[in-house]
Amino acid sequence: MRVDKYLWAIRYFKTRSIATNACKKGHVKIGGDSVKPSRNVYPTDKLEIRKNQIHYKIEILDLPKSRVGAKLVAIYCTDITPKENLEKLELLKYSQDYYRKKGAGRPTKKDRRELDDLKENAKDDIE
Repeated sequence: MRVDKYLWAIRYFKTRSIATNACKKGHVKIGGDSVKPSRNVYPTDKLEIRKNQIHYKIEILDLPKSRVGAKLVAIYCTDITPKENLEKLELLKYSQDYYRKKGAGRPTKKDRRELDDLKENAKDDIE
């Protein structure tokens, strides 16, 4: 089975074209080497996938005949992603909450004061 089709079938990517683009950009690796979307995968292969700034690692257990339901994904792969990578995901969630949305306009006086306090605390931590 093609690697892009496999990633789509186990619901790692929403569409097959997104999976294909990820392969073309070098976000999917097998054995440390970037792979083309047409590369065949086999059981016991270990994939490294970069998605949303996180490096996920999965081991292929079996190949599905077509796209599977979310409850059946565990039959076809196991997630062997290190815990440090998943902790980065939590940090990304917190950092994204801080940024202002596009089109929100200029920072208010309260926002500016919070930024100043944050900068002062960062200077104190460095010293």
